[in-house]
Amino acid sequence: MVKMYYEKDCDINKLNGKKIAIIGYGSQGHAHALNLRDSGCDVIIGLRKGGKSWPVAEADGFEVYTVPEATQKADIIMILINDELQADMYKQDIAPNLTEGKAIAFAHGFNIRYKQIIPPAGVDVFMAAPKGLGHTVRSQYVAGKGVPCLIAVEQDATGHAYDIALAYLAGIGGARAGILETTMNEETETDLFGEQTVLCGGVVDLMRCGFEVLVEAGYQPENAYFECIHELKLIIDLINKAGIAGMNYSISDTAEFGEYVSGPRVLPHEETKANMRAVLKDIQDGTFAGKWIAENKNGRTFFNSKRDALAKHPMEVVGKQLREQMLWKNDSDLDTASN
Repeated sequence: MVKMYYEKDCDINKLNGKKIAIIGYGSQGHAHALNLRDSGCDVIIGLRKGGKSWPVAEADGFEVYTVPEATQKADIIMILINDELQADMYKQDIAPNLTEGKAIAFAHGFNIRYKQIIPPAGVDVFMAAPKGLGHTVRSQYVAGKGVPCLIAVEQDATGHAYDIALAYLAGIGGARAGILETTMNEETETDLFGEQTVLCGGVVDLMRCGFEVLVEAGYQPENAYFECIHELKLIIDLINKAGIAGMNYSISDTAEFGEYVSGPRVLPHEETKANMRAVLKDIQDGTFAGKWIAENKNGRTFFNSKRDALAKHPMEVVGKQLREQMLWKNDSDLDTASN
């Protein structure tokens, strides 16, 4: 059985006397910082001088320093900026100030797995990864709950890395829900695979295909949006609460029958799995990581062109118009209301 940890397994007092530097104050950064502070921890923020998050973190009552300064002052350094920015920042601002006995932490194993960051032998290296967006990590904590988390210790230089990592996860609320033990390699590879084949790549392409087929057949784009995109949240919420069987119990028998007879026609099982295996191979052998690293070094031409094309797609245009007409249009579950 997989190893799970809960509040009874974590001693948050292991963080007593330790200063924690949260590097980045975006989605995850603000949630980790606020939750840890509310749990009684000593938290500072490390940011790029003049960055837009600097006054936000100060307004929330934190002491804010440059990344080199925060690294020097802290015992635990949690890096919570974008994957593609971490390696350069680590080499320039953290590594020169990372002394023996400190701990460096991540919420995703990408840069460790693909050796973009190689910490020195004398420091602890661990992962504390909430399985949820930053605003959810914060809102669940405030509600007295928590988001399930993953823990991995890559390097235990002090002999206390597991205790520190568990205490950190308890501090952000993860022990309330459950902490799953894994490795940075496993977390990275499964996370990338899930994002690309199901959660983001797979779902987005499925929604786009469904929308386009209905519109090309002469149906109203607004109806196509509701049926193929908007209602997806209803289905996912049911699965989240009760699994696929619970979802099937809640939908109509007609819908469930359609699931059995039409789902395999849209996504032929063995063909889909073969394509997924090819994606997994690219993740495992570093092909995908190499492409993403190169993309960021070469101006993101492909990435930006795809993002621009998606923004102009009729399903996005129609969806934006519909959301603006809904009664709850001013509500937002996102960390930014720009959408």
